[in-house]
Amino acid sequence: MTYRIILGILLFFGSASVLFSQKTTTNLKEEKQIQTFLKVTEKIRCICLPSLPIQSCSFNMCAASSYLKTFIENRIKDGMGEEEIISKMENGFGDTVLQDPIILMFQENGNQGMVDSIVYGFGPKILAKPDDTWINATLLGLGILGLFGIYRYGTKKSKDRPKLDSPNSKESLASTTDAIKEKIRKFEES
Repeated sequence: MTYRIILGILLFFGSASVLFSQKTTTNLKEEKQIQTFLKVTEKIRCICLPSLPIQSCSFNMCAASSYLKTFIENRIKDGMGEEEIISKMENGFGDTVLQDPIILMFQENGNQGMVDSIVYGFGPKILAKPDDTWINATLLGLGILGLFGIYRYGTKKSKDRPKLDSPNSKESLASTTDAIKEKIRKFEES
């Protein structure tokens, strides 16, 4: 019983560390470019999950944000700095980015809204620092509730289990054995 609780706690804290960490991958090679990428993606919201920074969005959660990260990488390769990219995310990059492979891919897929947002700007809401406090608090609450449920289930099972050294348990065990034998006898007769 105790090992179940300990296992539950270890699983909870193991998964919580993944939830609270913010990691992203990049194809950039130079350390300065990587640092610029990390700073930019930390200050921009995820397109699909606005409570997270784009840095924490994976392709599985939000394909649009994943492509947007590649677009940001392309701007960094073109020599743009952190503040310039962040400003242009808010106010727009203009028509100069219409030949970027990501923009062309959005156009081919019919996602003109994303193209327009990149060209003309997402507005100030793209830059707001995501507040993940409620998400983290909810996940913590659900984890605690789950651990409490595991504890209650384990203690209920141990209370329901008859003790083998008590007189009632021997009678109960004998009556259960007799009932099983009776069912077997009836099955064999038929």
